[in-house]
Amino acid sequence: MQFKLFGRDPAAILYGLQSLLAVLVAFGMFSGAVADYTMVVANGVMALIVALTTRPFVVAAITGAASTILTGIVAFGIPGLTFSTEQQGVLIAALTAVLALMLRQNQEPKETAVTSA
Repeated sequence: MQFKLFGRDPAAILYGLQSLLAVLVAFGMFSGAVADYTMVVANGVMALIVALTTRPFVVAAITGAASTILTGIVAFGIPGLTFSTEQQGVLIAALTAVLALMLRQNQEPKETAVTSA
């Protein structure tokens, strides 16, 4: 079963948001930087939603989503919430370790031709 948000594929929602932002930038209602920031964070949030609803749980998808969001925060900045590149790396590493430890107990390797030989 494919994940739907508001009855739509998440990519379709992102395409719609991108189109709306393009119109707003073209008419001077938003700057290009604001549109860029919005799309980076929207992509990260959508990736996180999809990753959290995917079964079995995929640690790489969640860390990828978090990395995208943190990259947007680092690149564009949010007043009162800024991370250096080093801090971003440490946060992603810590998130990966915590998720791996949490999920490891619920996962086991599949039997393959190599492991059964």
